Amino acid sequence: MSNHTAITLFILHGLTDDPQLQLLFLIFLFLSYMLSITGNLIIITLTLVDSHLKTPMYFFLRNFSFLELLFTTASVPGFLYHLSTGNYTVSYDACFTQLFFGFLFGASEFFLLATMSYDRYVAICKPLHYATIMNNRVCNQLILGCWLSGLMIILPPFSVGLQLEFCDSNIIDHFACDAAPMLEITCSDTEFIEKMILASAAITLLSTLVLVVLSYASIVRTILRFPSAEQRKKAFSTCSSHMIVVSMTYGSCIFIYIKPSAKERVTSNKIVILLATSVAPVMNPFIYTLRNKQVIQAFKDRFKRISLISKV
Repeated sequence: MSNHTAITLFILHGLTDDPQLQLLFLIFLFLSYMLSITGNLIIITLTLVDSHLKTPMYFFLRNFSFLELLFTTASVPGFLYHLSTGNYTVSYDACFTQLFFGFLFGASEFFLLATMSYDRYVAICKPLHYATIMNNRVCNQLILGCWLSGLMIILPPFSVGLQLEFCDSNIIDHFACDAAPMLEITCSDTEFIEKMILASAAITLLSTLVLVVLSYASIVRTILRFPSAEQRKKAFSTCSSHMIVVSMTYGSCIFIYIKPSAKERVTSNKIVILLATSVAPVMNPFIYTLRNKQVIQAFKDRFKRISLISKV
């Protein structure tokens, strides 16, 4: 941080000044956060303990649920605290810490979605070689690669962001620390860092989206060659949940970064980011479980065992 930086405490503007709406947001966020935690923990637990879910697909799903937990926890508990206490102040260090982890988890999630698409490609297009290609060592390397890719993509703009000076206003027009509203109040020239953020977002989105599109293009071509309608239906069902999550994730992120300047992004992004950090992490576990017979069966089996144990 520069010696000229006078502001070390920020004030979050929040979503609304209406006390009734604040209460509604508090209840909505608390319930959605609890559902998100519960849903993702159930998926993590089932894929760890159930022997039928010890495949690469569920290994990646477990890691995706773990990332979802981390991503939503990076911002939602803090906002719940601000809403419940009325204290909207946040320190410089806490703000940049939240920014760092929020972007790290978010970026890593995109690379993981691309990895999950590749896993489905191998499973459907190269079924005879699936076990050999997607062995434990490769799966672990792919997960490590997702985290490292996320870290490397956010480090350059984040390092530049740490050098920004805040000397006039300390009010962040958002419910959490986010890059766009912080660029609005800095005294420093933001042209370079805005270009870096846009470039990082574009690289992340385009590189992973290309992998996703190529994977699913090959998957669709392969499925259409299946002789049986039942085979085609089963194959499409296996991929449909992931395709829905991919569409939601990319759609919200493209909406956020499609506008060129920080000033244009701030207002419209509040609701999108709120939905991305609260609603999407709730929906994703249900999307994967409700459309997956193996996960549903694993949940039923586990529930029966717990019921039997509790009766003893």
